[in-house]
Amino acid sequence: MKTILHRGDTRGFANHGWLKSHHTFSFASYQDPERVNFGALRVLNDDVVQPKMGFGTHPHQNMEIISIPLKGALSHKDSMGNKRAIEENEVQVMSAGTGLTHSEFNDSKTDETNFLQLWIIPEEMNVEPHYDQRKFPVELKLNQLQTVVAPKNKIEGDALPISQQAYIYKSFLEAWNTIEFNLKDKNNGAYVFVVEGDIDVAETNLLKRDAMGIYEADDFKIRAKSNSDIIIIEVPMVSL
Repeated sequence: MKTILHRGDTRGFANHGWLKSHHTFSFASYQDPERVNFGALRVLNDDVVQPKMGFGTHPHQNMEIISIPLKGALSHKDSMGNKRAIEENEVQVMSAGTGLTHSEFNDSKTDETNFLQLWIIPEEMNVEPHYDQRKFPVELKLNQLQTVVAPKNKIEGDALPISQQAYIYKSFLEAWNTIEFNLKDKNNGAYVFVVEGDIDVAETNLLKRDAMGIYEADDFKIRAKSNSDIIIIEVPMVSL
């Protein structure tokens, strides 16, 4: 087993006034050659958007983009004709493929919106753009793994499809509960991100916004020391 530890307070940070963003991996003005990606996971941004502010229309191409709201909601609009809000307990996926444009806004007049944005490198280029979102029952992640994203050719339950052999799981572990994580493929790695809480994984203690990448392993255990909300991203360990 090999691991890489990323403490929450070592992430890049940008304060744009309307947007405060922590970058786990190199992004925009934050560049660190030692933190470019974890396998096919290229971006993990922890964004806080101020009331009545947001991302204007901008393009993407050949990237799998996943948004996970943690607090509040975002209004989404894109060039495929989708116009919807994404809220807490929902997950949104976009396969940008040959190209699309979209915007995301916090319509609240008073409350911030906090969401995670992930970019995963696709396994095939120039696919037809695709959009989907879904609300996932909170009770189905209690002390177990809830699959929210999966490869489009290996969909599990209600998981949303992406163009990569990657999976995203949510779990809410009550204090002193343990789960065992089994990787789908020996060539994959798992990136464990703590949204809230206190967990032990691979003999390491992780707190709020800490993360650990684990690879060259078949399985590992996660033990919660307090009520903990976690996200696990399993990706092929490809290089850029």
